Amino acid sequence: MATLLRSKLSNVATSVSNKSQAKVSGMFARMGFQAATDEEAVGFAHCDDLDFEHRQGLQMDILKTEGEPCGDEGAEPPVEGDIHYQRGDGAPLPPSGSKDQALGAGGEFGGHDKPKITAWEAGWNVTNAIQGMFVLGLPYAILHGGYLGLFLIIFAAVVCCYTGKILIACLYEENEDGEVVRVRDSYVAIANACCAPRFPTLGGRVVNVAQIIELVMTCILYVVVSGNLMYNSFPGLPVSQKSWSIIATAVLLPCAFLKNLKAVSKFSLLCTLAHFVINILVIAYCLSRARDWAWEKVKFYIDVKKFPISIGIIVFSYTSQIFLPSLEGNMQQPSEFHCMMNWTHVAACVLKGLFALVAYLTWADETKEVITDNLPGSIRAVVNIFLVAKALLSYPLPFFAAVEVLEKSLFQEGSRAFFPACYGGDGRLKSWGLTLRCALVVFTLLMAIYVPHFALLMGLTGSLTGAGLCFLLPSLFHLRLLWRKLLWHQVFFDVAIFVIGGICSVSGFVHSLEGLIEAYRTNSED
Repeated sequence: MATLLRSKLSNVATSVSNKSQAKVSGMFARMGFQAATDEEAVGFAHCDDLDFEHRQGLQMDILKTEGEPCGDEGAEPPVEGDIHYQRGDGAPLPPSGSKDQALGAGGEFGGHDKPKITAWEAGWNVTNAIQGMFVLGLPYAILHGGYLGLFLIIFAAVVCCYTGKILIACLYEENEDGEVVRVRDSYVAIANACCAPRFPTLGGRVVNVAQIIELVMTCILYVVVSGNLMYNSFPGLPVSQKSWSIIATAVLLPCAFLKNLKAVSKFSLLCTLAHFVINILVIAYCLSRARDWAWEKVKFYIDVKKFPISIGIIVFSYTSQIFLPSLEGNMQQPSEFHCMMNWTHVAACVLKGLFALVAYLTWADETKEVITDNLPGSIRAVVNIFLVAKALLSYPLPFFAAVEVLEKSLFQEGSRAFFPACYGGDGRLKSWGLTLRCALVVFTLLMAIYVPHFALLMGLTGSLTGAGLCFLLPSLFHLRLLWRKLLWHQVFFDVAIFVIGGICSVSGFVHSLEGLIEAYRTNSED
């Protein structure tokens, strides 16, 4: 009991001392002074922090051995600045100043009582991300790439699996005891760490911009594919593709009123079932025409102008890096993350390759941007209705994620916010905040109306943000944060991925943009 009292008194004294120091440091920082200006002073300060964390960790261990669990009601809150030392499962929490700590319920790490997911559940989430409806554009990539397109599907799977692993490696560092601990909580936190100390928030802003672009473009693609599918399902109706897009957007307008993802999550199972039915119907029809497969059409040549677009399409179908840090942080056994990434990407590679090849062999040079448009009229209508339902049910998730990133970046950064908060004191969304959400829905409609080309938009997005988030940034961050610990072959892989990814990104973006300009000028609609 005496030990417990001494420990609590020591905690209180340390808390008061550190809060006072923080206030004084903050005051001097606002006045333009720095506590240390040379590397030696920064090194001493870092050693002091490590010593403080070590002492606090010992005190927490003493409390646990006395039988008093941490986190009970009435217990003292952790000292500010030291909350990153311990986590419920032994891993550290993110620093208290992390701008992404508030993402999700209790931050990306989740609270102590938040249920963890198994490796199979994590793999299911990754599979849903990389096996979505955008695989319907892969046969179009084989059309312009032949066997090289198939090789690219395999290559993209290998690279995305590798970059996902090295991205997670950037979340960890060794402490003073040589133990590997989790010190970061998100993609943004990794980017900020790479740009520190000169530009501590630059990296996070770049990642946020890329994330917003990818999420908004995903919403646009859902509207485009909905209009395209409905138009090709009922060609006899006097309704244009643009009109179908407007109807789809009218159905999606209530997304502007979303406050959380609770309602959205109810539709996830329906999306999965719809996608399963679609793949089964398409593959079954293709197998029924196996005698007519055009193997001679699959060649090693590539269309120099259109193949870079195929690269963007394939890369975009594998994008999942943005949510991997959150997923790994919520796994029951984070050590199983690598194994989970291996089997999910192997499965995705096999299924995507077979689907793309079988579909292309069936229709050869007549393969369209969305493969279901090649189906006979009777089957096409059924499949396309399932696809439209899946697209409409999938739209709210990227839309809500884009809105959340925009609100946190522009409206909820306290004194650093660019605009006033869009929520009132009672937590209700202000009218002008709702107007901005509706404007975002309308923006996706306008883009879908004026650029109604699924494959070109998908290639553009994959080349612009997909390659950056999946190839360029993970390899760059890995080199920047873990340079001294990397082996020569790891450095070679990172540099090679960065160079190849950069070339593919630039060429794919340029050719996709040229294709969109040409399509816009000729006003052609597929």
